[in-house]
Amino acid sequence: MKKNNKNKLCLILLLLVVSLLVISCSSKQEKLSMEINKGWEFSQLSKNDWHPATVPGEVHTDLLKNKMIPDPFYRDNEKKLVWIEKKDWEYKTTFDVSSEFLKKENKVLIFDGLDTYATVYINGIKILTTNNMFRQWSVDVKQNLKAENNELRVVFSSAQNVVDSLAKKDLPYVIPDNPRCYVRKAQYHFGWDWGPKFTTCGIWKAVRLEAYNEKLEEEEYKAPRKYELVQEKDTAGASFYFKIDNKAVYMKGANYIPSDVFLSRMTHAEYDKVIATAKDANMNMLRIWGGGIYESDYFYDLCDKNGIYVWQDFMFAGTMVPGDKDFFDNVREEVKYQVKRLRHHPSIVVWCGNNEIDEAFKNWGWQKTFKMNKNDSIRLWNDYKRLFQDSIPKWVKEVDPYRPYVSSSPLFGWGKKESIQQGDSHYWGTWWGLEDIEIVHKKTGRFVSEYGMQAMPNYSTIEKITQEEDRKLFSEVLKAHQKAGKGFTKLNSYINRYFKDTTNVKTWSLKDYTYLTQCLQYYSFKNIIGIHRSKEPYNMGTLLWQLNDCWPVASWSITDYYNRQPKAAWYAVKEAYRDDVKPTIDKVRPIELKLEDPQITFKVEGNKIVLKTKKEAKFVWIDIKGYTGRLSDNYFDLKAGEEKTITISTPTSEPLVTITTLFNVLKRTK
Repeated sequence: MKKNNKNKLCLILLLLVVSLLVISCSSKQEKLSMEINKGWEFSQLSKNDWHPATVPGEVHTDLLKNKMIPDPFYRDNEKKLVWIEKKDWEYKTTFDVSSEFLKKENKVLIFDGLDTYATVYINGIKILTTNNMFRQWSVDVKQNLKAENNELRVVFSSAQNVVDSLAKKDLPYVIPDNPRCYVRKAQYHFGWDWGPKFTTCGIWKAVRLEAYNEKLEEEEYKAPRKYELVQEKDTAGASFYFKIDNKAVYMKGANYIPSDVFLSRMTHAEYDKVIATAKDANMNMLRIWGGGIYESDYFYDLCDKNGIYVWQDFMFAGTMVPGDKDFFDNVREEVKYQVKRLRHHPSIVVWCGNNEIDEAFKNWGWQKTFKMNKNDSIRLWNDYKRLFQDSIPKWVKEVDPYRPYVSSSPLFGWGKKESIQQGDSHYWGTWWGLEDIEIVHKKTGRFVSEYGMQAMPNYSTIEKITQEEDRKLFSEVLKAHQKAGKGFTKLNSYINRYFKDTTNVKTWSLKDYTYLTQCLQYYSFKNIIGIHRSKEPYNMGTLLWQLNDCWPVASWSITDYYNRQPKAAWYAVKEAYRDDVKPTIDKVRPIELKLEDPQITFKVEGNKIVLKTKKEAKFVWIDIKGYTGRLSDNYFDLKAGEEKTITISTPTSEPLVTITTLFNVLKRTK
């Protein structure tokens, strides 16, 4: 054989060996995955009354889909469904496993989210117990699988019963202000001042089986950009602003709560709508509030795509925390998992330990309310510091050393002078303190991360959740959809000062009252944002409370629950957050205006509504019956003789249009 041929043969053999090694390696590293989302059934534990279930999902939505309960959001049905959270529930399905799966050395069952106290069985053998809604749970099932008819069963214990038991066990020691502090579960599920109490359970995220021979090594993490939180002392106190890639950014945005009390309802299409309401209102930041959830990957993808920065709270809000080792170990795994899951998103600019716990302990009177002795008070504060000032920042740094961390939002309550001089501020002198809106001229902080004004939901929403008999002030059904303490009293106080004497408010129609509350919210956000932005660079951020609702309710939200439709204030915020014009600030309250009948005329031309007015018109509201889209503008002012064209985002045939102005409503209310 010639030398050249020998060399060629050697080369061919070498390539063959290398290719076989590559095939062998890739075969070893290949990971197989199958979702287990079919054939699920659920029953109240031990009742053996099985019905079809949806996974991901939760027990309330499964009960509703099987017509076993009425619509939880309709009228006052919430209080009729309390029994659900007191029961234990079980879910089951069967699945087959392919021979390719069975051949792999490692077989792991993964739950991306179990809500919350769950025991998992495969083929009758207990393989897992869980106690944290925010963690991913995985378990080796190599010894438990067979080729066909594997039964997977998940039993959920009532979270409410568990936390009540834990709180009782601790007595006389009390952790303020609610037993929910013991459980790593979305805190808003236990009720809030804008949300119902539906303490859910269920398989709320995906379930899958994975099989592999060799586990792939984790890639080295590198920060997607440079993040800085600048807090430098100055003559007024200390700055508080974000620099992204060395550039200072003024943050304009809102606080975000979960967009549904039943999380499985949040489809990609729903998230698209929600993020569009932020983007289209010229926002560049959302603060993910600590009483909800760490959001879905798709949510953060949308923020990345739309240039919306994220202030990310960890999921703690308004309660102190247990200090035992099990609780801390549980939180450590949660923090590390969530930070590793989310850190690749360039939108996230800061990690924050909790919402309002620091200032709550110092200012909310818990010591007196719960009759704490000195030792218990010291123990609570030390546990707080150990978690939020020592442990969480350490755990975060281990997996994301590149982003800033703050221990609590805020550090100073709105009644303290420091809240205006340094740190971020939750300024609730307006609304909770019943102060005039103009107080903000004197009370603008360095970065105002919460403030707000309530309004009723859109009237179309009120019609959807009530019967005719409920539509009067202040019916029991309406009260069921107003969760804020003295909510109507506070609304009436502001309407009285800014729009109309409320002595005879009970005689007003619900529709007119709703309109005036929305005008009030519009006026409040327009002016507060205008004042905040006028104080740049002293002030470097304004995040209103809140962007969205999780159900139909009177709240601080600037969008409605149904169809994510704008409330009046959304249009004010959209204008106030523009960068191309300076926000305007009203010098005269609406109640002081001398209004005349504007004599508005309008015509509908395709997807356009053309309006013209003879006299000045304030808060012009275009209502299109049955319309669920968005208008290019609404609740706007018109000057005498002005013509304005409004675009209907999704054209509707023969729209039934009603035009309302402030003059009309003031004239017909006594």
